[in-house]
Amino acid sequence: MKRVGAHVSTAGGVENAPLHAAAIGAKAFALFTKNQRQWKSPKLTTPSIDAFQKNCNDGGFKPEHILPHDSYLINLGSPDPDKLQRAREAFIDEMQRVEELGLRLLNFHPGSHLKEITEEKCLQLIAESINISLNTTMGVTAVIENTAGQGTNLGNQFEQLAFLIDRIEDKSRIGICLDTCHLFASGYDLQSTEAAKLTFSEFDRIVGLRYLRGMHLNDAMQPLGSRVDRHASIGKGTIGMDVFSYIMNNPACEEIPLILETPDSDGWSAEISLLYSLEG
Repeated sequence: MKRVGAHVSTAGGVENAPLHAAAIGAKAFALFTKNQRQWKSPKLTTPSIDAFQKNCNDGGFKPEHILPHDSYLINLGSPDPDKLQRAREAFIDEMQRVEELGLRLLNFHPGSHLKEITEEKCLQLIAESINISLNTTMGVTAVIENTAGQGTNLGNQFEQLAFLIDRIEDKSRIGICLDTCHLFASGYDLQSTEAAKLTFSEFDRIVGLRYLRGMHLNDAMQPLGSRVDRHASIGKGTIGMDVFSYIMNNPACEEIPLILETPDSDGWSAEISLLYSLEG
């Protein structure tokens, strides 16, 4: 089964996320477990955790279909030692929050070199950061999201994702989330079924489809290779519909969270229905 959902709000507490997801007809969802724009957040409370788990159970959401996202402030490849340490501590805290909620995945952007160190050195720091975090926690898989390559962000090339995975000690707890807008912006063509097949084949050859743990389904506002991270609603951008039909009929995308991060949250229910209409 395909598990389509959206990155929903946690206003009023994380326990409300599965309620919001159910209300739009989602079969998966993403969320922030804390304020993504702040370093510090209150600890999760037992009543909140219990309510979250009950609402997930009531809504039919299993842990493997829920894709939490970490804070945007975290740079696991920071060239500044003090900022790197702060980022690592914050990432471990994010993984521990995921553990407390009984979930299994944590989606994150790899990191940025900020023009202060080489790309390879930055990637090495990111891999080291992931290994430290996995060694400090239990049961949660670190899910690297490919990026658009905007600014000094790394993770926009399949070779960079493979570089990171090669250096992870526990391969059972590392995965990839592919964002369609980011793929397109970084130069991977998705504008036809044949182009989508070639891009997925390239990913499988360089990284491995066995590492695919989730996807973000977004159209793009900018053209192929723009390296600009601007999402558009499904079918209303420069990518077109072919890739979404391909994904909805691709066995590699079964039983993983397929998450909308499109700009019009009022349209998510319709977008979810649209995506399901492409099956078969």
